[in-house]
Amino acid sequence: MSLIYQDALITVKSQESEIPWLIIYLNSKTKELSQTTSEEKHRLFELLDIIEKEMLAFYSPTKINIASFGNMYPHVHFHIMARFEEDSYYPEPMWGTKQRENSVKVKNISNFIVDLITKL
Repeated sequence: MSLIYQDALITVKSQESEIPWLIIYLNSKTKELSQTTSEEKHRLFELLDIIEKEMLAFYSPTKINIASFGNMYPHVHFHIMARFEEDSYYPEPMWGTKQRENSVKVKNISNFIVDLITKL
C-alpha cells in the first residue's frame, strides 16, 4: 500500500490491484463507525464522496464499490474500488471468486492520484 494523503483525522492509501482501489483510514484507533466523533464522520464521508466522484469522472467504471468490514483489521476504514465488467472478479467482490482473466485497461493510477490530491 502507498500513502496518498494524510491529515489530522484521515489517512488515504492505494491498494495494489488490477483496478483502482483506495482505502480511507480513520487515524484514531476507533473500532466502530458509531464510536467516531461528528468531526471524524464528517471528514470521512466528505473524502468518500470526493473519491467516488473523482473515480467516476476519471475512470468511467461500471460501478464504484465501497466496503467496510474490519474483521481482520478492527479499525474504521473504507475500501473504494472502481469496478469494470472486464475485471477478473466482476460482478463478484474483489475478495470473491475469480470469474475470468483481467482484460480491463485502466488509466494510470498515478495520474488519478495527482489529480485527486488537489481535491482532498
